[in-house]
Amino acid sequence: MPRAFFVVRAVVEERLREKFDHWYATDHLPSAMAAFKAEKAWRFWSTVEAGVHYAAYQFADLGKLEAGVNPQSLKPLIADFDKTWPAGVTRTRDILNMVEERSA
Repeated sequence: MPRAFFVVRAVVEERLREKFDHWYATDHLPSAMAAFKAEKAWRFWSTVEAGVHYAAYQFADLGKLEAGVNPQSLKPLIADFDKTWPAGVTRTRDILNMVEERSA
């Protein structure tokens, strides 16, 4: 069964980057993984777009993603994010359903 990913893209003002990075690593990522019951998670900073941060959460399949990433799990995480970052950070979310995987 193909894996599914929940991806959050945040655009962070440069003056907030260090504080955001620490908060996401020590607070938000562990909280989100637990709330979503994600298998794995990754974080990335773009080397092409300044201030762009990605967090990706992996699930066994789309059904497990939809069960984990739901209004009940998202609401407190969104509230905490908005309280912690009332300005200087914008974000979007996406759900990706893997259709193919290859290895070398």
